[in-house]
Amino acid sequence: MSVNWRNIGLFALMAVLILGTGMLQSWNLALTIVNMGLVSAIMALGVNMQWGYAGLFNVGVMGFIGLGGLAVVITSVPPVGEAWQAGGLQVIFALLVGIGVILGGVQIYKRMAPGRMRTLALIAFLVAGFFIYRALFDPAVDSIEAVNPASTGFLGGLGLPVVLAWPMGGLLAAAAAWAIGKTALGLRSDYLAIATLGISEIVIAMLKNEEWLGRGVKNVVGLPRPVPYEIDLQQSESFVTWAQNWGFDPVTMSSVVVKLGYAGFFVVVLLILIWMSEMALKSPWGRMMRAIRDNEVAAEAMGKDVTRRHLQVFIIGSAVVGLGGAMMTTLDGQLTPASYQPLRYTFLVWVMVIVGGSGNNWGAVLGGFLIWFCWVQVEPLGGVLMETITSGMPDGDLKDHLLDSAAHMRLLTMGLIMLLVLRFSPRGLIPEK
Repeated sequence: MSVNWRNIGLFALMAVLILGTGMLQSWNLALTIVNMGLVSAIMALGVNMQWGYAGLFNVGVMGFIGLGGLAVVITSVPPVGEAWQAGGLQVIFALLVGIGVILGGVQIYKRMAPGRMRTLALIAFLVAGFFIYRALFDPAVDSIEAVNPASTGFLGGLGLPVVLAWPMGGLLAAAAAWAIGKTALGLRSDYLAIATLGISEIVIAMLKNEEWLGRGVKNVVGLPRPVPYEIDLQQSESFVTWAQNWGFDPVTMSSVVVKLGYAGFFVVVLLILIWMSEMALKSPWGRMMRAIRDNEVAAEAMGKDVTRRHLQVFIIGSAVVGLGGAMMTTLDGQLTPASYQPLRYTFLVWVMVIVGGSGNNWGAVLGGFLIWFCWVQVEPLGGVLMETITSGMPDGDLKDHLLDSAAHMRLLTMGLIMLLVLRFSPRGLIPEK
């Protein structure tokens, strides 16, 4: 197998940029970029599976990332005993009733003959079921949210190790993808994009408003971590002695060690995903998915169930995105639903895939690192650039406006990078073979 020195050179250049950040700015910043670059690469891998493998245009990436974050709360936060006593079991029962109403409506639709009677029976059943569900659900929610709302006001989670929340985030996103795919994957690509975007906004609206589940916009802070806290390291005599012996400041070194711990976990997950993705892409399944992507009609004529395969890859890709969302929330140490914006959690991930090279797993990884590096560094560098440009200008409204516009350099740069790559390397920096 020939060595592709161009691809190796691109990754080496990315490493030089990160090392330069550490030497010229700070190693804390460099490691922060590395950790979020690893998470971004995992998210880009998930989108690449959907678009690069099968041509599915999913614009609801943000929703699956949010579900991954919610999984961290549900899995790792200790349960709130008072909230469970106030209305936990009643909420669970109400949700089961709601699911039963939906399944009952499906059975009425399937078993009754088409006509006016079926329509009336279905409407009557759903309306009655809705009111019964709300009569059970609303009082229970009010009771839960009234329990110490300043610090809890929600049910909490299962109190399990936070690392288990990562696969749980993938499972939660996969379940949502199955429900979405069963209804939306039969649509044309542009309608699928609209449907996934709308459903993504519904998921985020649920996270913001259902306080009993994840505190809504009050945020869940102090989430468990798979690595030690900086303050614990700083209070450890052995760690302080070790840092001082090597000539490092214990406070700075504690932050570096914690970030290295996160990086170790994230690298292991990324390598496993890369290996599995490469094996899948080179297998008969991967060749079949690309055949479906390139010509659905021909693949269907060869006996392939296109809709089923689309659902399959949609679930897998969404699970990987949800896994990345859970890892990001663990890294942040808090769930903040108000921070989920389409520009950051959908558009930016798509730019990573397009710039890196759709259909190529290594391209998605490179795009994740490169675009996140630019996203972090452009704003401060843009501020310095704008100050240099306006240094000779007299004080006034124009100078103030130009200095204030430096904050928008991120958006300008992302668009410029994507345009340049599409112009000079239309298939991405590491194109599909």
